[in-house]
Amino acid sequence: MSEQGSGLSSSERLDWLRLIRSENVGPRTFVRLLERFGSAGAALAALPDLARRGGRSRPVVICPKADAEREMAAAQALGCTVLASCEPGYPRYLAAIDDAPPILYARGNASLLTRPMVAVVGARNASVNGRNLTRRLAADLARDGLVVASGLARGIDTAAHEGALGGGTVAVMAGGVDVVYPPENQRLYEDVVAAGCAVSEMPPGTQPQASHFPRRNRIVSGLSLGVVVVEASLKSGSLITARMAADQGREVFAVPGHPMDPRGQGPNDLIRHGATLTEGAGDVLAVLNDMLRRPLAEGRKASFAAAGPAIPGESELVQARSRLLESLGPMPVTVDLLIRECQLSASVVSLVLLELELAGRLERLPGHQVALLAGT
Repeated sequence: MSEQGSGLSSSERLDWLRLIRSENVGPRTFVRLLERFGSAGAALAALPDLARRGGRSRPVVICPKADAEREMAAAQALGCTVLASCEPGYPRYLAAIDDAPPILYARGNASLLTRPMVAVVGARNASVNGRNLTRRLAADLARDGLVVASGLARGIDTAAHEGALGGGTVAVMAGGVDVVYPPENQRLYEDVVAAGCAVSEMPPGTQPQASHFPRRNRIVSGLSLGVVVVEASLKSGSLITARMAADQGREVFAVPGHPMDPRGQGPNDLIRHGATLTEGAGDVLAVLNDMLRRPLAEGRKASFAAAGPAIPGESELVQARSRLLESLGPMPVTVDLLIRECQLSASVVSLVLLELELAGRLERLPGHQVALLAGT
């Protein structure tokens, strides 16, 4: 979402880190705060009042400067490259998604992040044939100049990294960039860092939790031109990654599986719904080579160089809050529909939704949708 231009100063980067680590500030909220206030420093100063206006009774927790400094020092001690989403070295395909991580840690060869990528994902309990096919597929893709991204999980992810080590591979970590999961992939992780790159949006040292994996998956797909699914059950996280890829406007590829094997049901279902049937790297390259000749369609850019619209008067905001709260509920609704139905300006709706987010009363969902959180 952000325009990739000049790099941030060290103090600006620290403000970016503090803002994204503050309570109730996610990647989408982060972008809207910068759009309105022009800088992370100004947004940090505005957080307490915004949360109070949104109905929060206790102060919002803002990341202390000392905590951000410790996190940054830990990343630098690991030899990480620290990339903000507005900087030239940040992966351009990832920057184009609406919930791109504002800060990304890269350990290893960060220049790989500027090259075209394809993700290869699949079952953790992969078959021998599935793993062998994945290694060959990844090696062929890497030989043709594509970097192979995956999640360093057991099974297909492991085989994808192994196959692409000689040509370039990126491991997206669910926890900190230095925390290997599963532990048995420690040696593979070291090989990836030596020959490729490991990335994470989480603070160094963070142990992966269940909620981290879907967030990790949207980075795997966001980095990539397309996602190849090799083996996956119908309820697999790999199918979630494929759906994220489709939502992000990326290509979805699937290797057909045997009808009697549950691991074949996921890829077969993807093919049934329009994924490209994939038997080898040639099937992937036939689609992606055309994409590489066309520029990526980017979302609305924001330079964050100046503050957004002036804050409306309090009487106007009181009425707007009342109308919006009546219209909102636990079912997601698009922001555009709220603007039309409530007959309010986009800037007023944007500000009230921002207040509710920071008060912990509202969540943003893909597709520019919002919903009230239960119990608020």
